[in-house]
Amino acid sequence: MVSSITRSQDNGWNGALESDSSQQAIAPLFGFNSNILLPSTSLFGTDGIRGRVGELLSAPLALQVGYWSGIVLRSHAATFHPGPVIVGQDSRNSSDMLGMALSAGLTAAGLEVWYLGLCPTPCVAYLTSVSEAIGGVMISASHNPPEDNGIKIFGADGLKLSHQLQAEIEAGLRGIAPASTTISKCGRYYSRPELVDDYAQALKQPLQGIDFKGIKIVLDLAWGAAVNLAPSVFQSLGAEVICLHNQADGDRINVNCGSTHLETLQAAVKEHNAHLGFAFDGDADRVLAVDNRGRQVNGDYILYLWGRHLQQKQQLPNNLIVSTVMANLGFEKAWKQLGGQLIRTPVGDQYVQAEMHRTGAMLGGEQSGHILCRHYGITGDGLLTAVHLTALVQQAGVPLAELVDRSFQTYPQLLRNVRVEDRTKRMTWKEYQPLQQAIQTAEATMGDTGRILVRASGTEPVIRVMVEAQAAEVANYWTNELVLQLQKYIAV
Repeated sequence: MVSSITRSQDNGWNGALESDSSQQAIAPLFGFNSNILLPSTSLFGTDGIRGRVGELLSAPLALQVGYWSGIVLRSHAATFHPGPVIVGQDSRNSSDMLGMALSAGLTAAGLEVWYLGLCPTPCVAYLTSVSEAIGGVMISASHNPPEDNGIKIFGADGLKLSHQLQAEIEAGLRGIAPASTTISKCGRYYSRPELVDDYAQALKQPLQGIDFKGIKIVLDLAWGAAVNLAPSVFQSLGAEVICLHNQADGDRINVNCGSTHLETLQAAVKEHNAHLGFAFDGDADRVLAVDNRGRQVNGDYILYLWGRHLQQKQQLPNNLIVSTVMANLGFEKAWKQLGGQLIRTPVGDQYVQAEMHRTGAMLGGEQSGHILCRHYGITGDGLLTAVHLTALVQQAGVPLAELVDRSFQTYPQLLRNVRVEDRTKRMTWKEYQPLQQAIQTAEATMGDTGRILVRASGTEPVIRVMVEAQAAEVANYWTNELVLQLQKYIAV
């Protein structure tokens, strides 16, 4: 445990959970047993609760989520006097509102709140895991646009909350929790921004003896959660740092920048003759790299390069990497040629993480830049990935572009998003037979020279169409055909 992460001395513990009906109940006084407007489908997606602020996400919802999260977390806590809940946020204009409402719900559940303020999502996960906290919450919609936001909940181990506990929270939100749940006293709220430095020190600790002096790095911080932390970490390691989009700006977070828009970073790396560049998303749990030639280096390449490095050091059990159904065929074939194994999961870092724990894998991640190395972290961490990839390049003694050229060639892969506002249609698209027939025809035509993946996003109101083939024209043809069928489905 990091020494500074201790319970506030002036509070003690007075938030005992009570079941005696003679106790004065706080919950009914604040209306926590009242129903709120919720979607008919599950509130939790692949990365917590996420949606448009003012539509799905509101202060009343965040208040209720905070309360029922607190009730569920403390009901599963190891002690009768549970520890605090650690809360952080990104830079969105709505994050303050949602964070304060959620904290009010947590304190109404009798829990102490340690509020970090602006910080990356992995910071919340790490601090939760090394402290006495019983859970953590991050207010962020990751790579989504500024008008969206989200609530990510972590257990005491720093891992994203299990489906079982998510279901218990949602049951409370839907008014079907036990009626005897009452709280005798409120918890307390403390601002603890100083704890973010503990996370920064933990990032650097494995790199002792490594100096980035002489390395020029460009960072695209996406106006988001890493604007303060990422530059200071790299500078403290000796790197020369050039920053883009490096102020906390809730109106511009992720807008034409960050890990979903690499053009500005690519141009800046070439303009400044930098050794490499990194683009984070809004909450810095993912990162994409740009090599010294200005080319994108996505999660597949990061996994391959980091995996080969660990393999050579005999630190990769069974030569196993866990990735998702989005991993490129070129990556998979190249990794197998090195004697490696690749296990694919559904899209979502929680599925990668679960499979890593099931198999004992030490490295896993997503093409989009969520990378998890269990040697150094417990969750996908963009900043951790960036510093370790920089160290790998420095130790190799050759430019990142040369490492990439020695690795593998990707198959052409096209990804199109079809916006589907109707939540029910996003759940039932598999029943549309013309689309299924088109998928079967495409798969039969390409055989083992291509792949198709059509899925509803768990974080945005879109259905994603991915086609991968040895020939770009083949991928383009079948992508257009499948998108056309989806558009017909929407119009039905």
